Order: sequence, then C-alpha cells, then structure tokens
Amino acid sequence: MSRTVIPAGYRPAEGLGLYDTQAAINEIHSRFAAHLCGALHLTRASAPLFVDPKSGLNDDLNGVERPVSFDIKETGKIAQVVHSLAKWKRMALYRYGFQPGFGLYTEMNAIRRDEELDNLHSIYVDQWDWEKVIDREHRTQVYLKATVQKIVGAICDTLDELKEDYPSLRTELSRDVSFVTTQELEDLYPGFSPKERENAYLKEHRTAFVMQIGDLLKSGLKHDGRAPDYDDWKLNGDIVFWSDVLGCAFEVSSMGIRVDAQSMDEQLSKAGADERRGLPFHRMVMDGTLPLTMGGGIGQSRLSMLLLGKAHIGEVQASLWDDDTVTACERAGVTLL
Repeated sequence: MSRTVIPAGYRPAEGLGLYDTQAAINEIHSRFAAHLCGALHLTRASAPLFVDPKSGLNDDLNGVERPVSFDIKETGKIAQVVHSLAKWKRMALYRYGFQPGFGLYTEMNAIRRDEELDNLHSIYVDQWDWEKVIDREHRTQVYLKATVQKIVGAICDTLDELKEDYPSLRTELSRDVSFVTTQELEDLYPGFSPKERENAYLKEHRTAFVMQIGDLLKSGLKHDGRAPDYDDWKLNGDIVFWSDVLGCAFEVSSMGIRVDAQSMDEQLSKAGADERRGLPFHRMVMDGTLPLTMGGGIGQSRLSMLLLGKAHIGEVQASLWDDDTVTACERAGVTLL
C-alpha cells in the first residue's frame, strides 16, 4: 500500500507549472546558497559522489541502510556511493586548513536504496552539506541554537524574495524557533509515536528545532536513529517546519555539533560499534588530529517542496517510484518529474 497521501483538493500554486517550477527551483538554489554562506561564513567546495569504504568516511545513517557499491575497472577496488558527507567534510576542513569560524558547503547527491518512499522521501537525496570549524568553547547549546536561528533566517529570507517573483505562493513560515528536546517531547506526548509528537508540537509552534537525537529516552526507545560517529547526541537536532499543504511536521535539516574524542568514545560503546575505532577517520577524531566542527545537511528538494507549496517531493526532483506512489499521484493529478 502506498505511503503517499495527496491532500484532497490539492493543486500547485497558480503559475507554477513544470517549466516555471524549474525556474523557481533554480532561484531557490542560488538565493538560499548565498544567504547560507553569508550567515555561516562558508566557501563552496567540490565533493565526492563515492568514497573508499575502508576510509570510514561514509555516513552509516541508522546503521542498517545498505550503501550502493561498485567495482572500478582500472583499480580493481570497490567504491561506495555516499549516504551523506558528514565525515568527509570534517576531513576536508582539516586538509584545506580552515580556521575557526569558517567552513565549507557543497551540493551533495546521494543514493539511499533502502529509503521508505512517501511524500517526503526519495531514494535520491540532494542537499546542501555544510561544515565549519569551531573552538571548544562553542561546543554548547547556546552556540548551536544561535546557528539554527541563522539557518532559519536564511530560509525565511529566501521565501520572502521568492514570493516577490511568484506572488501566487501562499507558503507562510515562522522565524520564531521553538527549541525542544526529544525527551521533552516524550514527556509531553507519552502515548504518541515520535512522528506523532513532532506533528502535535509543530502544529502549535510552526517552527522548531528538535534536539538531542540518537540516544535512548526514558522509555528505553529512541526518538530517531543517528550514527554514533559524527553528531554529538547531546548537541544535535532537526530543523522542522509546519507544512500547511500536508498538515504535518516537515523536516528540512539534520545538523549538530560533531563528536569530540570523549563523545565519540561514549557513543561508539553505546552503539556497539567499537570495531570502527581502527578506521582512519575515527582514529583522527580520537587522537585530536581533526578540528572540532559543527555541520549538517539541508535538503534541496525538501526546501524547494516546502517553499513552493508542493505536496510530493517528486514534483521538484526526478527519481524512481513504486507503482502505488505513481498511481496515487496520477489519481490526484500530481505530475512526477
């Protein structure tokens, strides 16, 4: 059964057919990248589509997703398509000699073959991946929250400019960010699932940063999974908006302050992933070679979908879909790219 649900009566904004949607997406890409770089002091960098699996640089996500791998004829070695660039970026900041307060962003493309497909999820992932060097005194919730405010500001500034060129857009976003931990959400809505908690909270607060994702809650369950070797589970979170089109919480970014030696040691043990300690990336974190950083990913198609008031991510990106999704969209008059 399809997990895609198109709201009754949904129609794209007037004047945003296929052609104009592509033009609007291009405008979002250029305007938001400029706002993000200005707010966080970032420089664009080129990034890999695939990495050596022995390097430990690929993002393991929840630890169960299967990466796409292929053999290279000339070298006889195996390459692994990235899930994200969380670890690669930190290594790049070290190699390129970035100083505290400055960082990089890149346009990341990935394949997540095990993704469950619905209105917001595709096996094709495109995002602005960013990372910056920070001093140890900035490994705090205060600094994390200030950075979140800047990113939300960049998103809202992009929307304001977009609506000048496309006055038919009815998207409304709040710049007022409500900060809430996953434990606070569980305490507020103990009988709800994690997704139901986010929906209930965002319906009231419109824009939120859901903090501290990855560790066990008092219930013994996790709000959501996070790999143990890039985000510090005490200093991370998701930027989530309320979508009036879909009537639900709409995540656009996963981000956080990255692990230092102590938090990586603790989280590898909790995750039962001690075998990773010998990988090059992990050794460089544990011995202090790599700089302290923070970073995240901001979904390009997700952001375009949200700002343009679309009901399905396939309206703003070209991917492959299951038959049930295709049928559900056809019945609702939604054109998938």
